Amino acid sequence: DVQLQASGGGSVPAGGSLRLSCVGSGYSFRDKTIAWFRQAPGRAREDVSAIDESDGRIYYADSVKGRATISVDNIENTVYLQMTDLKPEDTAVYYCAAARLELPALVATHSGDLWGRGTLVTVSS
Repeated sequence: DVQLQASGGGSVPAGGSLRLSCVGSGYSFRDKTIAWFRQAPGRAREDVSAIDESDGRIYYADSVKGRATISVDNIENTVYLQMTDLKPEDTAVYYCAAARLELPALVATHSGDLWGRGTLVTVSS
């Protein structure tokens, strides 16, 4: 089956760190844009970060800039989102998505070709 599998979420105290993983099964990240989105309870889904594998462009939302690092490992076919100094407002379900789109388009439209099922991040104060 072609799918994305997101993992790495958990419960951490404020100030903690997590590394989220998005593994492509039967799906290559070559020349794709891969993004992380999140959705907190009662709130709309928002973009977090994205990477264009073809040219290395990277995007971070202002809310995570300086605290998040996105990277892609083409050997492992995995995209990572390392998050540090986590805050309670980072609590959300995090989803990865991939598409044959320019990075700005995927971030703006959330039009992923393929979506992972989400991994829950809970940050306690």
